[in-house]
Amino acid sequence: MSTDNETYHRHVRTALDHKPNVIIDDGSDVVATLIQERQKQLPDLIGSTEETTTGIVRLKAMLADGVLTFPAMNVNDAETKHFFDNRYGTGQSTLDGVIRATNILLAGKTVVVAGYGWCGKGTAMRARGLGSNVIVTEIDPVKAIEAAMDGFRVLPMALAAPLGDLFITVTGNKHVIRKEHFEVMKDGAIVCNSGHFDIEIDLKSLKEMASEVKTVRNFTEEYRLTNGKSVVVLGEGRLVNLAAAEGHPSAVMDMSFANQALACEYLVKNKGKLEPGIHSIPEELDREIARLKLQAMGIAIDSLTAEQIEYINSWTMGT
Repeated sequence: MSTDNETYHRHVRTALDHKPNVIIDDGSDVVATLIQERQKQLPDLIGSTEETTTGIVRLKAMLADGVLTFPAMNVNDAETKHFFDNRYGTGQSTLDGVIRATNILLAGKTVVVAGYGWCGKGTAMRARGLGSNVIVTEIDPVKAIEAAMDGFRVLPMALAAPLGDLFITVTGNKHVIRKEHFEVMKDGAIVCNSGHFDIEIDLKSLKEMASEVKTVRNFTEEYRLTNGKSVVVLGEGRLVNLAAAEGHPSAVMDMSFANQALACEYLVKNKGKLEPGIHSIPEELDREIARLKLQAMGIAIDSLTAEQIEYINSWTMGT
């Protein structure tokens, strides 16, 4: 584990020293640490809120293993979260990080986006908007069909690896790009991650394949391989939008934070009433956040008339 990850987890443990009643989590790291190391604190916990796709996946695994003994609010799947933060925030900030680190021209480049969840959709959308030819890799057949019908080329990573100029992983899983992919990449191919920590790119294997590693720009390392080609890694394989840029703009994070705050309030108001497990953000809270966001943007929308309300709530009025 790297020093940076050790520092991060030390901060997690420090946060738990304050004996929180509600945990606001990102990646389920605080919850995982609590369950693994601080069992005595569990009875004092009202619940947790989680705002990332990876965190929800981990919470589902905890639930399946029978260790999630408190309610956890699924902030990530609120419509005012993943539709905007994941898609527009990640899409923009990821490419911002790539451009700051490399200053490459994305127009005409072949960009391989690994994963077509909401973060992948946003990244692919923004890359295409900058003139890139985008290839999507997926393991989910439904998401793969969606990517294809959105106009993207869909290939397995093994076939995409020789074609890409830039690779961006947004899956939340480990070793999405690994040794067999590095071996067939173009000379000078750039790889980066905007999914989860530094595990999506198999950097250990890449380092073993390299005869030399050197820093060529800030946040940019060139791995000279024994086959004579090079692979360029951005941000040490960590989240490139944070390592080489400034993360999401506040204008999209405001809705995510509003969800987190209202989820905490919901947990406290419903203390003792919610079963252990994963709970969705109530629809009325989601819609209220959207209403407030529109208001802040100066945008007005229509309201149903009394006649329209009667019509859509009736089954006897016909068509």
